[in-house]
Amino acid sequence: MTLHSRLARLLAEYKSLLLFFALMAVFRSAVADWMYVPSGSMNPTIVEGDRILVDKSAYGLRVPFTTHRLTQGSDPQRGDIVIFPSPKDDMTLVKRVIGVPGDTIQMIDEHLLVNGAEMKYVPTSERADAELPSLTRSQQRYYLSENLVGKSHPIMVLPDRYAMRSFGPLTVPSGKYFMLGDSRDNSGDSRYFGSVPRDSIVGRAWSVAYSLDADRWYLPRSDRFFDPLY
Repeated sequence: MTLHSRLARLLAEYKSLLLFFALMAVFRSAVADWMYVPSGSMNPTIVEGDRILVDKSAYGLRVPFTTHRLTQGSDPQRGDIVIFPSPKDDMTLVKRVIGVPGDTIQMIDEHLLVNGAEMKYVPTSERADAELPSLTRSQQRYYLSENLVGKSHPIMVLPDRYAMRSFGPLTVPSGKYFMLGDSRDNSGDSRYFGSVPRDSIVGRAWSVAYSLDADRWYLPRSDRFFDPLY
């Protein structure tokens, strides 16, 4: 049997399986995907070891495997958790949208001001604290509820770490978005690499699918299955 006939036979036998994998690849490229989160820049909202679900059609449907949009979709909103490649090294990042085009953003001692209005902060506890890696739990930390123009979410403050805690005011350019991590003192974000173009935003993270705890032999974290992200 010739090589050509062998390949034809294999293709015939596994045609359905190959079609499934091809459709899955297209689906993950253009519609929805999941990603592993290795870093703590979004603590406590997202914890190291989380596998998060990403809606890639949230901001417009793309041609699979390209950045070309077939539909415009909605624009990212303040408070959205989004996925995009780092402008520095193309590493995939997950951050929160803090400023939309035209916004004036300023931070004074960890407190944000958006268009001159100071965001409201309230001390809070956080159930995800017990899920953090042991290295993070060994550091001094506290949590605040940040009301970002009507949307509340927790942030983590690590007062003993070196970080950019004040900047601005600066204006977000047209077509770009200002991103911050929820772990404000442990995040490489728009403070360091600038605002992110809309075309670079891949999708919106909307849920934790499941989570594995590296400190406990990679056992699943039972309370994080399909935990919504907000």
